[in-house]
Amino acid sequence: SHINNLFDGVEKKFQYKMRLVYAHFPINATITNGGSTVELRNFLGEKRVRIVNMLPGVKVEKSSGTKDELLVTGTDIDLTSRSAALIRQSCLVKDKDIRKFLDGVYVSAHGTLEE
Repeated sequence: SHINNLFDGVEKKFQYKMRLVYAHFPINATITNGGSTVELRNFLGEKRVRIVNMLPGVKVEKSSGTKDELLVTGTDIDLTSRSAALIRQSCLVKDKDIRKFLDGVYVSAHGTLEE
């Protein structure tokens, strides 16, 4: 399956769609360094800026059609999924009831990018 994923990645590219989910404080995502870094601001109203660097060969961009959506694309499925996981893990709710505070960045869809 690794060999098949390598062929799929080179031919089609892998894409993870991630949604910014918030109840009150809007999460602000800024893409810097030509799509290799994401800065997440105002998570739960905190002043701290979360900076997530993408792994090599992975690019991130904002979706043009959908509000509050990030697109993580790359040729290697392992690096692409790990980059999406790094973004998700950067916005974990601490010291609060996670059943109530559902804010964060979540993967909404993933698969190959048909070109």
